[in-house]
Amino acid sequence: MIKLVELGGVFCGRTDELVNLTVDDIEDVGSSLIVKIPNTKTKIPRIFVVTDVGNMLELFRKYLSLRPPHVKHKRLFLYFKAGKCSSQPVGKNTMGKIPSVVASYLKLPDVADVACYTGHCLRRSLATLLADAGVDITTIKRHAGWKSTTIAEGYVENSIENKTKIANQVLVGTTTSAITKTVNVSESNPSFLPSNINFENCTNVTFNLNVNK
Repeated sequence: MIKLVELGGVFCGRTDELVNLTVDDIEDVGSSLIVKIPNTKTKIPRIFVVTDVGNMLELFRKYLSLRPPHVKHKRLFLYFKAGKCSSQPVGKNTMGKIPSVVASYLKLPDVADVACYTGHCLRRSLATLLADAGVDITTIKRHAGWKSTTIAEGYVENSIENKTKIANQVLVGTTTSAITKTVNVSESNPSFLPSNINFENCTNVTFNLNVNK
């Protein structure tokens, strides 16, 4: 249950939305999970997709298979007690404490200070992971359900990865330019990349190959 909450938290971000998540809100389409969050804080329904990276789908299916057949409600997250899954749904307080449980297990810094690892850690993790991946603030807001750019930026942690990128930009500098080079390749002209094209200190380089048969 804790693993699945962490997974949902990283994708969704709000523990209160996870608390109210039901089995009907998740559609298993084989290669991925389509998760619908109908009741959100902003009153705007959201949808996110979980792909099969790191056996995430296997984790969800295994957890769902442990669900007792006599459970009358449809809440997804249930307590696991005495070696088996109970019918009692996980409450908001328990859900909010899960980040501190994970922090203790991983022996993270300041783990003794419970206030450092609340449910908001999931929301910060979501925003920071997207920012580190180069996702723009508009996409982050749309995915996480934020209306305010200021609030969304406030959740993005000053991670070491972000700081490293900034340091490289300060020291090396960045330039944005588009260079188009057309090379005709045939059986009589097998060379692909002319020797007079050099790439140095480049990032975000894209090669477009057009094959005409």
